[in-house]
Amino acid sequence: MSPIASQILHCIGATAIREVAHVQTLWSGYGSIKRYVLEGGRYPSVIVKHIQLPESGKHPRGWNTDLSHQRKIKSYAVESYWYEQYARLTEAACKVPQLLRAEGKGSMRLLIMEDLNTLGFPKRLTPDTVSLAAAKNCLTWLARFHANYMQVPPIGLWEVGTYWHLGTRPDEWAKMKNIPLQQAASAIDQRLHEATFQTLVHGDAKLANFCFSPEEQVAAVDFQYVGKGCGIKDVAYFISSCFAEEACENYEDELLSHYFDALERALGKSIDFQLVKKEWTKLYAFAWADLYRFLDGWSTGHWKMHGYSERLTRSVLEELTYV
Repeated sequence: MSPIASQILHCIGATAIREVAHVQTLWSGYGSIKRYVLEGGRYPSVIVKHIQLPESGKHPRGWNTDLSHQRKIKSYAVESYWYEQYARLTEAACKVPQLLRAEGKGSMRLLIMEDLNTLGFPKRLTPDTVSLAAAKNCLTWLARFHANYMQVPPIGLWEVGTYWHLGTRPDEWAKMKNIPLQQAASAIDQRLHEATFQTLVHGDAKLANFCFSPEEQVAAVDFQYVGKGCGIKDVAYFISSCFAEEACENYEDELLSHYFDALERALGKSIDFQLVKKEWTKLYAFAWADLYRFLDGWSTGHWKMHGYSERLTRSVLEELTYV
């Protein structure tokens, strides 16, 4: 029996591992996520995220720098801390898997977590299969998450949440083709970072990181880039992961209205919602421009670099007079 299998059985109190299924390989080959189907014990199955840090990564787009490696190392430490210290505080507001055990030794890190499939969230959706209603449910999850952590300091997390933020992406910035946007990058980043209303953002709130029930209620996974930020960054990124240009344009008002309605309900009387809405609505275009900045240096021609994102980015550059 492998050491990992022994740890799982000991942690869960199961008698045997009946089946092991590969879920996915971690980005740049830094390990894997597997589902262990168990016999005996409390849990019929668990999800195990096995991080094995290499000496150098094999990035699919060629970004094999020491900075990239260090960013990933920190991201896994942040994720472990999130599950250990924050996940139970999230549970009442919006569903996330709970951590059952964390192990770390040398370049290896092991997270044993609840399996959302067995908790009623077995469906995964793609941009081709997601409905508008399901997308709105994800935005409701985000609104509750943002309300739950409004103005909470990011202790143990990223000081600036999201995986694409400028401070950790100098290599991509240097390769940008859009020179006016490159020149405006710091001003855009500053505008987002200096927003009055900050919360904890998921940081990688793409459609692939949401799990759905048969009724399309949602739970979320993957908290490697959770940290401080204005919630509208998650919203823009989520919409970018779901919809192509025409749908982004057509559904913009409906999706943003749904998110802010859910945020208002979740915040209650704890904060002046109208001030939050006014600020974050204004920053929606800035969030898109910030993402566009990353894509321009990271993967020129990416499918998210369409007319809608170009239009919002151009409006930001015009406001900042970088045109």
